[in-house]
Amino acid sequence: KMESQSRPQYQRVFRTLQLVLARRGQGVFKANVRLNERRCRITGVSDPRFLIASHIKPWRDCTDQEKLDGCNGLLLSPHVDRLFDRGRISFANDGTLLKSAVLPPEVWSAWGLDNIINVGAFTNAQATYLALHREAIFKG
Repeated sequence: KMESQSRPQYQRVFRTLQLVLARRGQGVFKANVRLNERRCRITGVSDPRFLIASHIKPWRDCTDQEKLDGCNGLLLSPHVDRLFDRGRISFANDGTLLKSAVLPPEVWSAWGLDNIINVGAFTNAQATYLALHREAIFKG
């Protein structure tokens, strides 16, 4: 009986440990992304407190190495991160912004995205991940 009562406690401790390690991993990932990216390529915001280190290849699909690979990430403002994660935007390897037809032009305009054409070229390693994003996530 004592063993069955302590099981939920161990499960809570294990889950807490998982969350701590995930949070620590996010910090390592963001530091690795910052080796390649200095700002949000869309908004220009450079203060890391207001940027999300967004995985290009979704975290759930990554190997352990890819989860921490800085080339598998972009620093994005929160609303841009949401668009990217949901496949509403992507990028060509040369930095051309790709916009999904799913969102109406007034949304692009309201967020100041209607005039953005190119955000600068990506490294070869980033381009590999972006090709996966365009194929599997982007809803062109």
